[in-house]
Amino acid sequence: MRIGPQDCQNLHRGLSLEWLETNGRGGLLSGTVAGANTRRYHALLLTAPHTESNRYVLVNHIEEWLQIGGEEYSLSTNVYPGAVHPEGYRHCSSFSSIPWPTWLFRYQSTICRREIIPIYGRDLVILRWTLMEAPIQTATLRVRPMLTGRDYHALHHENGQLSDAFLMLSAGQVVWHPYVGLPPVYSFHTGTYRHAPDWYRHVQFPLEQERGLEYEEDWWSPGEFLFELSVGEEHSLGFTSDASDTLDITALISSERARRTELQETAPAADSLLEACRLASESFLVQRGTRQTVIAGYPWFTDWGRDTFISLPGLCLVTGRYETAWRIIESFTGHVSEGMIPNRFPDSGSDPEYNTIDASLWFIYAVDRYLAYSNDLPRVQSVAWPAIKQILNRYREGTRYDIHMDIDGLITGGTPGTQLTWMDAKVGDSVVTPRHGKPVEVQALWMKALDIGRRLATQFLEPTYAKRCRQDRARALESFRTRFWYEDGRYLYDTIDGPAGNDTSIRPNQIYAISLCDDLVTRDQAIRVLQIVREHLLTPVGLRTLSPHDANYCPRYEGSPMERDRAYHQGTVWPFLFGPFITSWIKTFGSTPENQKVARSFLDGLEEHVQEACIGQISEIFDGEIPPHPRGCPAQSWSIAEPLRAMVEDLGMSIPRASTKSTQT
Repeated sequence: MRIGPQDCQNLHRGLSLEWLETNGRGGLLSGTVAGANTRRYHALLLTAPHTESNRYVLVNHIEEWLQIGGEEYSLSTNVYPGAVHPEGYRHCSSFSSIPWPTWLFRYQSTICRREIIPIYGRDLVILRWTLMEAPIQTATLRVRPMLTGRDYHALHHENGQLSDAFLMLSAGQVVWHPYVGLPPVYSFHTGTYRHAPDWYRHVQFPLEQERGLEYEEDWWSPGEFLFELSVGEEHSLGFTSDASDTLDITALISSERARRTELQETAPAADSLLEACRLASESFLVQRGTRQTVIAGYPWFTDWGRDTFISLPGLCLVTGRYETAWRIIESFTGHVSEGMIPNRFPDSGSDPEYNTIDASLWFIYAVDRYLAYSNDLPRVQSVAWPAIKQILNRYREGTRYDIHMDIDGLITGGTPGTQLTWMDAKVGDSVVTPRHGKPVEVQALWMKALDIGRRLATQFLEPTYAKRCRQDRARALESFRTRFWYEDGRYLYDTIDGPAGNDTSIRPNQIYAISLCDDLVTRDQAIRVLQIVREHLLTPVGLRTLSPHDANYCPRYEGSPMERDRAYHQGTVWPFLFGPFITSWIKTFGSTPENQKVARSFLDGLEEHVQEACIGQISEIFDGEIPPHPRGCPAQSWSIAEPLRAMVEDLGMSIPRASTKSTQT
């Protein structure tokens, strides 16, 4: 995406547009087109050390001044209480996200280019400046890095514990280590360094304030770099947490450019949204030590089991990353406990959390989709099949949180104070949408899992197990058909057998009864469900989580964390639900060109959105009211993965295979 001077020099617009870069190991870089950090998570060096689960913000920002012909003007921008200073955005004439974040600054007849170049697979960022045009042949660039050294969820304030010492390893390398116990920052540069520690106080983050959180912190600046620029000459400054005697900046940039060129220029997809999702899909695939996983969303989510296996077909299978898909599956098999895969791996590195009724069933679904794409029967039999049988057996017999197969063959679960489905918001000890009992999508997943178990057991010559799966499914199917249809409303209950009886709330979960299985509802029932969902829940950017006509509907996701949690699944729009909705639409009405065209039109709002908010990404959620405002994580894995999957599998679009070099790591 390229942005011109009118948007770049509009402060509100420039602050609303974010850019994101990830390094394939959990670290990230992000900021705004205007240059100011508006989130605590915006940073130039945010690392995720392989030996830990935590992420650390080491380098937050830089301040830049260009001196030419006796005048000095700034390239950087910050937000302070009641003021924006400096105002470098006023001189920005363009921004491009390709091949990496690149700005052009114009001041009278002087043009300077700034590039931020992350190196994939490393906690390393290179900043590069080029004097493109100038009335005289030389200029001086002055750069001050801003450091904190904090957990990425925290904020940093001036204190006496910070060490302002530095180590000059060579003429082109400086090291700072502000805090014991955190990684040092190594800087490599082509200029000169002057140590002059100072504090930049009361930097404000408007988006944190909007989210009802603390929004002000202090940055420590160790000193400044001076670069003597000549027209056409490039100067660079690199930051890394990895110790290295030397860095070949030219070779690193050349290699990164080649990697991105291969990814970006491999026969781009004809559909612009499909192409944007294809390019974004790599961002969420991460190597964590020996474990391959999926980051649920940037900047603040880690790896979640449910999100991982809902996203896996879109991120890995339709894009041809079969080996990456297998390594993700294999990574999670080692964490199956009592027939459950983890819901979440915490930042702290503590034990995985297992509070989910559906993640284990999504795991079985993902294994089946992997097998359909790869035909990798031997590894599935030796590694995944034992995990699948453990899940099926424990769901039959019972596992955590009273999750078990009831006498009617359906899956029930839930204990006081727990949230087990994807609608998992909790305010204090109060669960906003508990959905205890038998949630509709869990039944669809259960019957899908039993069918997969039957087919795999047959292939692996286990007829007794196949028969058991077939019998259990038949019983569950009869119960579902008898009990889940709400005749008065002519749609499916959201949950049955809950503490308050059967829940008639109009929610999107019922579409999984169509998308996952072919025999849970009749065609007439499927048509009616889709009509209800379209009338009450469909928006230009996804499906609402609750009908606007419901007394509990919340039209906006805003305010304090408590207020936002209450709205999270009470009307808030989720783009990932386009995936099962489109699958259900095509299964019900047929895969004719006309029906595919109608289904593709549902995604038009997302096509516009990828040029807003976080450029090239799709937000986690949106307000339920129209026009929907993007909220939550600005880049969410299943928001990318599910529309991408549906466009390929259901709408028949073709996608270039991802580069083996850049993704099969």
